Amino acid sequence: MDQEAREKLSPRDKWITIFGRKPVLEALNDPALSVAKVVVADNAGGGSLDEILRAASRTGTPVERATASRVKWLAGNGKHDQGVVADVDAPRMTPLADFVRARGKRPTKVFLLDGVTNPGNVGMILRTATGAGFDGVILPRAGTPHVGPLVIKASAGIAFQAPIVNVATAKAAVNLLVEAGYRIYGLSARSKQSLFKAELADRAVFVLGGETNGITVTTDEDLQIPLHAGVESLNVAVAAAVVAFEVTNRD
Repeated sequence: MDQEAREKLSPRDKWITIFGRKPVLEALNDPALSVAKVVVADNAGGGSLDEILRAASRTGTPVERATASRVKWLAGNGKHDQGVVADVDAPRMTPLADFVRARGKRPTKVFLLDGVTNPGNVGMILRTATGAGFDGVILPRAGTPHVGPLVIKASAGIAFQAPIVNVATAKAAVNLLVEAGYRIYGLSARSKQSLFKAELADRAVFVLGGETNGITVTTDEDLQIPLHAGVESLNVAVAAAVVAFEVTNRD
């Protein structure tokens, strides 16, 4: 995505907002990250805040003051913001419509998270998909946790560089992708078709269902990961790893 197009994005489609004094300070001190701004509650103080302000000054990062309620709203978490939030640039994050347009007819492999609510699983999926060379991980805003400290920690910091694709709901994602010519594959233990033997479309979406309700969207075909010795299913992040490396190793 060119710079002009990126500047037109909504803030939530180009920055990951982090909160808490330690995560913000670590981001400011990490030369691999670009912090767009820091927002500090007007009633915040203390030595750790002074460290953040010094780091922001050293890196030339703008600092804004806001009410405590505004900071809590920006963090989306009123219990743990500690009076500080920061917007960190996520260069590969994009809205789904822009992602589909940019990919065109090229072969594309993406995950769609359908109700995956555990931040640890989301973070591990982001790390695995990025490492395997997947083109995107679609994170619906409805039903997927905010990409905050828990997701970032589980991704070992890779979330900032991950190809995150934003959309309102999993159903909206499927509708748009089907219209664009993608084939939708669900991962299901009930399927008779093995992932390892299936012919896969060049433009493929692999739906990972939630920990509780499984897949809720309509798929074109369901695939299973064959298991033995009475094992019924895999953790969703483990299943994502199996899929990611099976698919990318076919290229």
